Order: sequence, then C-alpha cells, then structure tokens
Amino acid sequence: MSSADRVVLERLSRSTGAPHRRVVAAKALLALADGRSVRSTAAALGSYPNTVSRWRDRYLAGGVEAVGVIAPGRGRKPEIDGATVEAIVSDTLHTVPDDESTAWSTRTMGDRHGVGKDTVARIWKARNLRPWRVETFKLSNDPNFETKLVDVVGLYLDPPERAVVFSFDEKTQCQALDRTQPSLPMKPGRARTMTHDYKRNGTIDLFAALNIATGEVLHRTRKRHASVDVLGFFKWIDLHVPKDLDVHVVLDNLSAHSAPPVKDWLDHPKRARWHLHFTPTSASWLNLVEGWFAQLTNRRLRNRSFDSVAALTEAIDVWASHWNDDPKPFVWHRSAEQIIAKVRRGRATLDRVIKSATDH
Repeated sequence: MSSADRVVLERLSRSTGAPHRRVVAAKALLALADGRSVRSTAAALGSYPNTVSRWRDRYLAGGVEAVGVIAPGRGRKPEIDGATVEAIVSDTLHTVPDDESTAWSTRTMGDRHGVGKDTVARIWKARNLRPWRVETFKLSNDPNFETKLVDVVGLYLDPPERAVVFSFDEKTQCQALDRTQPSLPMKPGRARTMTHDYKRNGTIDLFAALNIATGEVLHRTRKRHASVDVLGFFKWIDLHVPKDLDVHVVLDNLSAHSAPPVKDWLDHPKRARWHLHFTPTSASWLNLVEGWFAQLTNRRLRNRSFDSVAALTEAIDVWASHWNDDPKPFVWHRSAEQIIAKVRRGRATLDRVIKSATDH
C-alpha cells in the first residue's frame, strides 16, 4: 500500500458521511496493511473472511477508487420492477386520485400500484417529488419586463459610484393582534402555545428602505400609505443621504409612488440626484427589502401578541434598531441573463399547460 493510498484510506476510515460499507472496507485494508491476518481482521470488524478477501482483491485491482464499490450483479436486488417505479412517477406527475383529491398520498399511491407506502416514499425521495407541496408562482406580464429587470439587477450587481442605492417598499396592514388567553411557556417535549383566536387592535403601515451596500434600514410607521406618506418617507431618505451623493431607489409600481405630489417633488431641480428604478409588475421577488420584511415578520411579529398599535410600533422600532447595530446586506447573485433564461423556460412551460387545458 502506497503512502498516498494510506492517507486516503485513513481519512475514509474516520468519515461519518461516507457509506458504511466503504468505511468498514477502509478499516479492513488498513489492518491488512499493518500485518493482521484476514481472519483476525474479519473478526475485529464483525465481518467474514471471504468478504475481507474480496475487499483486498478489489483494492489490488482497482485502487482506492474501488473500495466499497458494489460489483455489478451483486448487492441488494430491487424490490419492485422498473416499470412499476416509472408508473408511480408518471401518476404522481400527471394524475390525481379517483376522488379528485389535489394530490396523491403514499398510501393511496401504494394501493393503486400494489406496493407499500414506504416504497412510494423512497421513490418520491429518490426522484425529488413532493406532491403535497404547492408554491406560489406567477410570471410577470409587464411588456417591459426584461428592460426593467436588467436595470434593477445591474444596479444590484454594479452600483454606481458616489451614490447610495436603496430598496424601498411598504409592508401594509401590519396587524396588532392580541390573543384571548396567555400562552403556555415552552418546556421539554412541548412547544410554546398560542390560542387559535385573537382580538384585532388596529393596523399600521411600515415604510422601509434597505441600503443595499451596508444592510442598514431606514424605516417609519404610518397610519396609511397614500402619496403624501410616500413623499414624507422620500424626504426622510433625502435627509439621511449626504448632499454630494446620488440617490437610487428600487421600488414597485404602486400608484402612490408616482402620484402628482411625489412626481412634482422629484421634478424639482434640487432633486436632480434622485433616480427611481421600477421593478416589473408581479416581481416583488426582485426587491431586496422584501427579505428584510420576511426577517422582521418571522423573528419578531409572527406568533407574538400586541395589545395596541403602539405596542406593535415599539416592537418594530426596537427590532429595527438592533438590526442596524449589526446590519447584514442582502447580496444579489443571479445575473439578468440567467433570470431571463429561466423566465423564458417558465413561460414556454406555462404556454404548453394552457394549450393542453384548452385542447381538452
């Protein structure tokens, strides 16, 4: 055994992620290389002499790459034939149960093909199929989708010099919900509890602008999100950006964002440094501040009780203040070309689905 092979086998013998048969085979080969007999090695590892001999012969024939590899024709035989597997996959993708349930379960699919539920579960796992899951999806119908996408993504990946780029949006109708009974505390074996019913104590609208370079967030809460509220927040942003820097803002197509009061303010020569970049319609995923809203919701607002709008506002202010103490930028990775290619594939698939539905 060469020193290079020994290094590889020693690493493999200590592995906690490699297949068990490879780990045991590596330990056996190391023991043989150290002078132990086949019989004593097999006894120490709880195996059989013939098995250890085969591991040795396979290593001598194929090197470390052959360690633990199951030879053709050996190993556990499939429990069901390939045709049944393909039929299960096809039915999962293209059919629904006779009772018109929205998706197959492992039991209903197993009954259909005469196999156990665990077999169906293994097939689904191997093919990465999850028929019980549904994800939201919508392709933008914006006629200027690609132009706007290239503009916004270009701003994320290559922001202009001597400028601050903000991702801006509103989180509307943040509800101050109070539960009808106190929660039971968490303890080993039981999660914290909350009542299913609640009392509404009002709503608030949250305005936020994420600095894409630093991760810092400017925010304010308002009672509504009309054009005067948008204008007030834009003025708030303007106060926080040094006068010698340009201001670029990524935002959606809400009518309040381009209403006359906002437009008149931006058209003033003093706001020549302001530049708005509108995302395509139905493309909120392109606005980075949505990630910050998700963090706020999941880590502070969801599964909490607020007995007033003031309590909700304070909770948002405190959480946002702590965020800005150690901000984390949201980094955009995908190029516009990659996104456009994916959207075109999605549109082609959607067109086929629509055509198939109309044909039937």
